Amino acid sequence: MIRMVPTTPLTPTQDPWEPLAGATPPAYKLTSVEFTVTNLCNLRCEHCAVGDTLRYKDDPALPVDLILRRLDEARDLLTLSITGGEPMYSERTVKEVILPILKYATDRGLRTQINSNMSMPFSRYELILPYIDVMHISWNWSTPEEFHDIVYAKARQAVSSKQAEALFISMLDSSRKLADAGVFVSAETMLNHRTWPKLVTLHQQIQEMGARRHEVHPMYASDFARDLDVLQLDELRAAVHRMLDIRNEDLWMLFGTLPFFACSPVEADRELIKRLREAKNVTTRNDPDGRNRLNVNIFTGDVIVTDFGDVEPLGNIQSDQLQTMFDTWQKHSLNKKISCYCPQAQCAGPNLLVANTYYNETDFTQRKALV
Repeated sequence: MIRMVPTTPLTPTQDPWEPLAGATPPAYKLTSVEFTVTNLCNLRCEHCAVGDTLRYKDDPALPVDLILRRLDEARDLLTLSITGGEPMYSERTVKEVILPILKYATDRGLRTQINSNMSMPFSRYELILPYIDVMHISWNWSTPEEFHDIVYAKARQAVSSKQAEALFISMLDSSRKLADAGVFVSAETMLNHRTWPKLVTLHQQIQEMGARRHEVHPMYASDFARDLDVLQLDELRAAVHRMLDIRNEDLWMLFGTLPFFACSPVEADRELIKRLREAKNVTTRNDPDGRNRLNVNIFTGDVIVTDFGDVEPLGNIQSDQLQTMFDTWQKHSLNKKISCYCPQAQCAGPNLLVANTYYNETDFTQRKALV
């Protein structure tokens, strides 16, 4: 099958999802839109960022024509992402919603990403193969037993170990097939008490599945994960250093939503920032949510700054343009709380989850880079 996505490769120096790409803060541009296309999922992971929104039946989606008209009005777009639930859960959703949106994005020259658990029949992934740049998956389990414990933690019905093992193997196989077909597979590991002792194994498995990038993000308390213990700052620091110690330097490693900043008065934070800057094939992405990206719910039409936040909708695509809603967020009191930018460090500061978890009393707009 012929690939139709842009031929310019994604690299550590070419990451169009980075909010500072083409923008000079505080004047951010709306360069990215994310669509929540389903609230269905076959898994119930204990750390799920949208677990409380998952359902057993989707409402009817808004007309795709309306969605595409709104995208037409957003002139600065560079990227488009598809998320859920599990976007590939329903073949009908893939054919009637996801495919038209991806085809539009490809025709327009946008870079595309789907967030999938890779557990669906591979035939559904083949349908979108010509139109997808990045397949973003989660990888937080080193054995079928761990996989069973984590992904069915909130399941209503019991799932056997044999079923879980078969799915674990299938996910690895499907990821390899997509990578072999030329899709940029990016596997994300969440840093928590389960994963950080197993980083060596997880990193090796991610390479074996053909991934071209290993993403590492701390786990934050949200939805299903609200009762899980997040790592303390000293534990996170140690985990990131451990990841840098054991990694394959030829594989792109992307760190996101890290709670460490160049303006920190803590010397250990500044030392870590310096190491991240100097490491080969390592990037630290500023968080797109609330800076250059909006999330659109295709069922209600509501638009928010992230698919797992507590900020009220900024508007609705049935009545409002995306750029208008983005402008509304720029003036929002919550945005002003975290809207800082340091040109010396090329840092856009913390997002709401980071700020509320670790820096509730800190005014980042009053700090300056120290490294």
